[in-house]
Amino acid sequence: MTSEKPSASTTVEYIRYHIPEKRSAEFLAAYTRAAPLLAASPHCVDYELARCEEDFAHFVLRVTWTSTEDHLEGFRTSDLFPAFLAETRPYVGDIEEMRHYKPTSVRGEGSAVPTLYEWAGGAEALARLTEACYAKVLADDLLAPVFADLGPEYAEHVALWLAEVFGGPATYSATLGGHGHMVAQHVGRGITEPQRRRWVNLVQDAADEAGLPTDAEFRSAFLACVEWGTRLAVRFSGPDAKPPTDQAVPKWGWGVMPPHRG
Repeated sequence: MTSEKPSASTTVEYIRYHIPEKRSAEFLAAYTRAAPLLAASPHCVDYELARCEEDFAHFVLRVTWTSTEDHLEGFRTSDLFPAFLAETRPYVGDIEEMRHYKPTSVRGEGSAVPTLYEWAGGAEALARLTEACYAKVLADDLLAPVFADLGPEYAEHVALWLAEVFGGPATYSATLGGHGHMVAQHVGRGITEPQRRRWVNLVQDAADEAGLPTDAEFRSAFLACVEWGTRLAVRFSGPDAKPPTDQAVPKWGWGVMPPHRG
C-alpha cells in the first residue's frame, strides 16, 4: 500500500490529449515505449497516463517533475528527450493542454486508504507493542542503562506518540507536548549507534510478539519510521544537542516521509 504526495518543491505537468478512437491503440503503444525514458530521468518523480471513462478519446498524462526548470532545462536537454519525442511527436497536434502546476496546501487522503494507526490495530496494538519492547529493553544489557531511570509510563507515552505519528488521535500533543517534547527525552543520554541498532531489532521482535500486521507494506513503513526516529534520537542525545523549536508531531504514511527532520 503506497501513498505518494508531491512535495512543495515539485511541479506537476498535465498534458491533455484528444485521440480519435482509431488511433488510440497506437497512441498507447507509443507511450508504452516512451515511458521507460521518463522513468530513466533523474528529474522525473512519477508519471501516469489516464484515459477518460466517459469519453475514450480523452487522455491525460500526469508527470511529477522535481521542478519546472528541471523538466525544461534538464529532461528536455538530456539524451533521453530525442527518443521520447520521436515516440510522442505524432500526437503533438492532438494536445489540448500542456501546463505545469504547483501543488497547493489543499491536499490529503480519503478514508478509502487506512492510516498506519488503523492498519496496525489502533491504540491497543501499539500499547502491546511498546510494553513488549520496553520489557525487552530493560532486560537487555546494552540498552538497560539508557532506560533504567524511566518510569513505567514511558511505554505508554511512546504508544501515544506512535499513534499520533501513524495518523491516530493527537493525544500525545494534547497531553504531553509536540515533537520537541519527544526529542527532549533523549537529550544528554549519549545513545550510541550499537544501542540504536539493538533497539531497532528489539522493536521489530516486539512487533511480532504484539501481533502487528506482517504485510510487507506495513512493515516497510513501520521500519522506516523506526529508523528515522532512532537516528534522530542519536543525534539529539549527543553533547551540546538542543531540542528543536516547537513543532507538530510528524505524520507518517504509506511511503511518505515526515515534513521535517529535526
